[in-house]
Amino acid sequence: MFKKTLLCASLLALVSGVHTAAAAVSAEDAAKLKSSLTPLGGDKAGNKDGTIPAWTGGQTQPVAGAKVGDIPVNLFPNEKPLVQITAANMAQHADKLSEGTQALLKKYPDTFRVDVYPTHRTATVPSHIADNTFRNATNCKTIAGGASIENCFGGLPFPIPQAGVEVVWNYLLRVEAESIEFGFKNIVGSADGNHTLATRNDNFFQHPYNYKDGSWETWTKNGNGEYFMQRFSTTAPSFKVGESLVIRDKIDPQTPRQAWQYLVGQRRVRRAPTVAYDTPDFVASGANYFDEVQGFFGHPDRYEWKLVGKREMYIPYNNNELVTAKVSEAFDKFHLNPTKVRWELHRVWEVEATVVSGKRHAVPKRKYYFDEDTSLLALMDGYDSEGKLWRTSQVPNFFVPAVPALLAKQVTVFNLQAGTMSTVQGLNDETYRVVPRKPETFFTGDAVAADAAR
Repeated sequence: MFKKTLLCASLLALVSGVHTAAAAVSAEDAAKLKSSLTPLGGDKAGNKDGTIPAWTGGQTQPVAGAKVGDIPVNLFPNEKPLVQITAANMAQHADKLSEGTQALLKKYPDTFRVDVYPTHRTATVPSHIADNTFRNATNCKTIAGGASIENCFGGLPFPIPQAGVEVVWNYLLRVEAESIEFGFKNIVGSADGNHTLATRNDNFFQHPYNYKDGSWETWTKNGNGEYFMQRFSTTAPSFKVGESLVIRDKIDPQTPRQAWQYLVGQRRVRRAPTVAYDTPDFVASGANYFDEVQGFFGHPDRYEWKLVGKREMYIPYNNNELVTAKVSEAFDKFHLNPTKVRWELHRVWEVEATVVSGKRHAVPKRKYYFDEDTSLLALMDGYDSEGKLWRTSQVPNFFVPAVPALLAKQVTVFNLQAGTMSTVQGLNDETYRVVPRKPETFFTGDAVAADAAR
């Protein structure tokens, strides 16, 4: 069924004149992943002035000090900022700042700043992920006009990206633990500086694309191709306690997401087809869109993705101290606490997204910035229908030795026009753990209903 669906989608794209498949890179280019490129496709060499060092294998030594769950509290405890960028001196650094970051400096000149620390290329990767990434380089392709992929598994699908949509698929299929569990908070900040807990949740993620014992054939067997599973239950505030949501994402462009919601008042599970794209995120009281969760969350078919190129930028990086901080320490009134956010200079892939003709989205244009070493999304700027900057998101990554890898979960979305912010899947005062895989039946509406009936 899965292959038949992809064939239909590919034929439809062909008839409509859309490019249906992007070729994998040559064996000669792929060989660079074992020489001049890192195993995930970043340039091993540093930059000319030495402010970005060469990659020498990533964070391979044990991390000393306290941990919260599986997250070390501080990777570099004795470091101080090299420079502090404020509204007063931002013009000197504008070429390395996103438009959204500059807008925050202007909007909150007395409180928001960018503390730039020495750059550490901590990105590392399990050997089986590196091996799978190398195989993917010469085998993986986009199909159905970029709406799906084939012959990929268990590593970055496009370590040497040739198109914007390939960079996006790299993020959707990024390096992850097979299974994790953690609590998270969605915190909404109003224009007057007050903060509200939208929800607190017990959460479970599973990533079938990253199963160590899997393959393209087993992953896509029986119409599957699911790469992400999530199930969470709400524990606060009191009027939402017991609500649950299950999400399963797959590469099938016809049914990319399936979702089920349990509502306590109705005492039943119902399908939730609108948990996607630009539907306001009810888990965060509607303060952001569902596809702004984790920076970008969902299927890429609403946009045309232009690969602008690679550039050097200041981005949130190695933010273990931020994500393990208490809520009272992690936030300022209108943004994250600048003393807790670590920014570093890194090379990023810049990708410009424009809504596809004939489709709609509340944010018709976006710019995304993905770290070259990990393909993790770091920043996003969103523009309204008049082309004015409207939203900006920060996705602070953090290092987890138990994988080992840099990971991204929480995001803070700023509505610059309304003066509000929304931190989604915040890890502050919570515990993140890498755990054994659960049966995939755990991630179903039936399982939620059964647990609710007990």
